[in-house]
Amino acid sequence: MTDAASDTGTWRELLGKYLGTSVVLAGGVALYATNELLTISLLPSTVAEIGGSRLYAWVTTLYLVGAVVAAAMVNPILLRAGARSSYLIGLAVFGVAGLVCAIAPNMQILIAGRGLQGVAGGLLAGLGYTLINTALPRSLWTRGTALVSAMWGVATVVGPATGGLFAQFGLWRWAFVAMAILTALIAMLVPVALTAGRIDPSATAPALKVPVWSLVLMGAAALAVSVAQIPHHIIATAGLLAAGVVLVGLFVILDSRMQATVLPPSVFGPGPLKWIYLTMAVLMASAMVDTYVPLFGQRLAHLSPVAAGFLGAALAVGWTVSEIVSASLEGPRAIGRVIVAAPMVVAAGLALGALTQRNNASVGIVALWVVALLAVGIGIGMAWPHLSVRAMECVNDPAEGAAAAAAINIVQVIAGAFGAGLAGVVVNTAEGGDVTAAGWLFTVFTALSLAGVAASYGAVRGPHPAPL
Repeated sequence: MTDAASDTGTWRELLGKYLGTSVVLAGGVALYATNELLTISLLPSTVAEIGGSRLYAWVTTLYLVGAVVAAAMVNPILLRAGARSSYLIGLAVFGVAGLVCAIAPNMQILIAGRGLQGVAGGLLAGLGYTLINTALPRSLWTRGTALVSAMWGVATVVGPATGGLFAQFGLWRWAFVAMAILTALIAMLVPVALTAGRIDPSATAPALKVPVWSLVLMGAAALAVSVAQIPHHIIATAGLLAAGVVLVGLFVILDSRMQATVLPPSVFGPGPLKWIYLTMAVLMASAMVDTYVPLFGQRLAHLSPVAAGFLGAALAVGWTVSEIVSASLEGPRAIGRVIVAAPMVVAAGLALGALTQRNNASVGIVALWVVALLAVGIGIGMAWPHLSVRAMECVNDPAEGAAAAAAINIVQVIAGAFGAGLAGVVVNTAEGGDVTAAGWLFTVFTALSLAGVAASYGAVRGPHPAPL
């Protein structure tokens, strides 16, 4: 390995010399993540105007399913069209879809617009990770990954807050217009920040191989788990969850045998890539406990909607700050220890949350909730940039680097969909009131995060090891 000190760039270099590139890469992820959470605050006002309350959940479900399918198409599109064209296509579709949502006369049109937004957003989010290892020098990969993935933490605050602000004044349609304007501004920067050609301009343009069956299985799995939180019948819920797990298993088996694949071939080899992705999946799924934090903050501690929103933002704050600090780590031994410790820190935070759920919670209890959520965010952020860089570095064939980077977003989107679905299932099936539901939510996710400890050990073994 090269000397760490000489191989490490600085935040000043990333946000100075590569500012335009950083804004484009991070901006695409921010657009996707913010729009995923925007409707949380908008939907009550939306339903009051155009109806469609029975389709309430589908506004988010179709967005996530579209993103899952599109995330798997990032690398083929990038190889065929190049960085600049790929971004402009994604931004154009995203902006138009936002305007469709803004003028929607009924819930069906709104859902169609959201599905299209999800497809474009999944492409943009995937490009944000994929282009790190081609648009930035190796010395800036860790900091670039930290900046891009920190947008998920930022969106946890900005999305609901933006939606709530527009809904407060009865202007829910203008929230989508505002996002379309922001999309156009980022698009204006793309020609300056990204090159026009393909990654390898000397190579013949590859055929656009679409992994159709892999996409079908992935989309079906995401749909099954997302819908699992809707029915209140335990048998239907369990059946949908089981179907989602089976479909993921079939996807992995099929993808390992097809010529056109979603995951890089190194995932199915003896190296650590599969454990890296599994660790990332557990961390991302654990973050979805935050979906219900504002709700329980209002019901158990009688917080105002604004205060409950800030309570939910504690996880995002911990995630973002932790990523920025952790990205400065240089020694492989320290990085290995951070990766292994991350699921334990997340589990500790979730366990504290499980033990402190109370009716009529006092200020002291709410403070403990904040500490718990901060710990969850810190655990995710401390490992995420290093896991991302390690995924790009440990592939068997260097040509797989872009595919490995694109798969980071695929793993993140699928894990987010599964985590959100699991959270909804736990809350909707728990009996005994809000305290019981909140306690079970944190307990189940504690067990989930502990399962990531074994995966994290595998993630630091193998080629280019980060020794403990």
